[in-house]
Amino acid sequence: MVQWRLRPNIMERLYSPWRMKYVTSTSKQTEDCVFCAKIKADPERDRENFVIHRASTTFTIMNIYPYNPGHLMVLPIAHVATLSEAPYQTQAEMMAFASYFTGLLSQLMNPDGFNIGLNLGRTAGAGIDTHLHLHIVPRWQGDSNFMPVIGETRVLPEELGDTFDKLVALLQEHPPDIDFTGKF
Repeated sequence: MVQWRLRPNIMERLYSPWRMKYVTSTSKQTEDCVFCAKIKADPERDRENFVIHRASTTFTIMNIYPYNPGHLMVLPIAHVATLSEAPYQTQAEMMAFASYFTGLLSQLMNPDGFNIGLNLGRTAGAGIDTHLHLHIVPRWQGDSNFMPVIGETRVLPEELGDTFDKLVALLQEHPPDIDFTGKF
């Protein structure tokens, strides 16, 4: 017979102090929006800001606090908080780039699947709820283990800068053929 001993009031802790910058950096002000700052920055700083691609009404960036390697976000250039505030052209461009980048990530990382979605509002899980963003998260069989579930810590096998370089190189080899300059 197996006996289990419970250790009351003993909890292991894993620290991730780099997240404090993220937790304390969200703002309700447009001029303080981290996403607006990235798209307004000089394109020469795109690698530093993890901006993967700039389009006519949207841009795509790497999530610097990713759920998994290759976690991207497609955002409207305009500072809008909800899907209904984004013009149809922007909504269509967001979906077209979600499709394009899932193909690119499939080629680069060979994931088993993807989670693609919007968290509209803080209660729905949006860490930054004042600027709409569409998540593209590559998934692999067995990628959820005890670290994120219990330890609230993610283990990434590659540095963000390395993933950025690989994505941009592949994007340059296979540029998107997406043009939404027409009217809806």
